Amino acid sequence: MEKFDCLVIGGGMVGATTAVALADLGLKIALVDTHRPDSNLLDNPGDYDQQQDYNLRVSAVSLGSEQLLRSLRIWQQVQLWRVTPYRRLAVWEQGLSYAEFHCDQIKQSHLGHMVENHLIQAAAWLQIKARSNIKVFAPQKLSKIENREDGITATLGDITIESEILVGADGGNSMVRNLAKIGTSGWDYQHSAMLINVKTEQDQQDITWQHFVNGAPVAFLPLSGNRASLVWYDKPQTINELVNLSSSQLQQRIIEHFPKRLGNIEVIDKGAFPLIRRHANQYVKNRVVLVGDAAHSINPLAGQGVNMGFKDVHALQEVIAKAIGSGEHYADASVLRRYEKQRRNDNLLMMTTMDLIYRGFKQPAGPIKLLRNLGLFGAQRMGPIKDKVLAYACGL
Repeated sequence: MEKFDCLVIGGGMVGATTAVALADLGLKIALVDTHRPDSNLLDNPGDYDQQQDYNLRVSAVSLGSEQLLRSLRIWQQVQLWRVTPYRRLAVWEQGLSYAEFHCDQIKQSHLGHMVENHLIQAAAWLQIKARSNIKVFAPQKLSKIENREDGITATLGDITIESEILVGADGGNSMVRNLAKIGTSGWDYQHSAMLINVKTEQDQQDITWQHFVNGAPVAFLPLSGNRASLVWYDKPQTINELVNLSSSQLQQRIIEHFPKRLGNIEVIDKGAFPLIRRHANQYVKNRVVLVGDAAHSINPLAGQGVNMGFKDVHALQEVIAKAIGSGEHYADASVLRRYEKQRRNDNLLMMTTMDLIYRGFKQPAGPIKLLRNLGLFGAQRMGPIKDKVLAYACGL
């Protein structure tokens, strides 16, 4: 039986980053995942071809998340591969109901970067390889945990691991959360999102935008060169129909449905997923700690999902570092609850805000439509308040 200070279940973007962040505190880490990421990127990072097609899964990484990833030497590798900065963010429905946020408002060179998820994950795994105090168990699957007040015993097939704490970073359908018997609240939004990679008529743009059409938003995420990722939110039956169209048929529907500023496009790839809200009733139970989607799944409307996960990582690292520095045992319940107190309320605020915006725009007509358009009109003219909202959204 091997013993570790921390066992991290889940090697995705947030889980791999968690392993690196806690290893940098001098802790002995075990990382478990059902598979390893792209072996080509891990074995030959210098051979990456920046002209290859984009992966469908793209995240808007905020300035705050960039700072965390840079401190862990993850961001530097991602930049060597491929990132796309954006300087402006726009939201509108019609006419004067238009709000635009600019990086100059918060005295920054950009608001964030569009990055493919698998590149962030691979860069984090490169840092894992570089640290002698992280041991990887992959492919392996968690089957059982004994969650006691004085430690964790985890079973992976025929392997048993002892750990002071266990961090669940294994996604929205978290096995850790289920085995720890941590309940959730949430619902199905009865909408799905379609991701569409396209070639665009225009070269790289510095703006990401969302346009609301009859209560269903469509979004534009800029990528390098003349590439972009489009997001189409709609009822599941509509999205299912769109997914089954040919590329040329889908291209025509996009031109009809998206705003004219999109210009001509060519569909390269497409995929879809349902929208679900899920929030763990607690982030800490004895020695089990939840981070990322294992703790919270949010409407992707404003691209805050992965950034909330990275905020979790930063908070957990900070709480444990302070405990070690003050002579406390980092796995004590009182220490871990500081992380929960710091993150759960903040995440709940963000989730509730996104839901209010989402539900507000679902009403296609009437007084609510008038109110939201007045809100967008006013948001464009809010001055210092607008700047503070932008800074918060960027994680600053």
